[in-house]
Amino acid sequence: MRLISVSALVLSLVAPAHALEDVTVTPVTTRSETASGQPITLPQNDVRVVASIFDIAPGASLPVHKHPFARYAFVTAGQLEVIQTETGKGTVYSSGDFIVEMIDEWHHARNVGSEPVRLLVIDQIAGEVENTLLRAMQ
Repeated sequence: MRLISVSALVLSLVAPAHALEDVTVTPVTTRSETASGQPITLPQNDVRVVASIFDIAPGASLPVHKHPFARYAFVTAGQLEVIQTETGKGTVYSSGDFIVEMIDEWHHARNVGSEPVRLLVIDQIAGEVENTLLRAMQ
């Protein structure tokens, strides 16, 4: 992972008198696709940003669900496996990983580690709709 000094960045943009000292920016990710390879699309009107913290106990699972809009998650602790329901393909994310979740694809997740999973989750949604739709029990 490459570290970028904010001082160097700011110096390239403004006069040296406005440089920030002792600030480092660590890029986490740059992506243009979701975890399943879809292009990231955002709502075009009435965009609302919602940030949440998720705590998932060891062995706990999230039900099958999907998101109609973009959802991003940063794993701050633990190990989370996310499984795409149609393909059965799973990916394990660990502390420090950034997840660009699938859009409009059924998936579920589970804590596969021995410690709680903690996620910082950011949704970009249209208006007052919810960004998590649960699949009806079959």
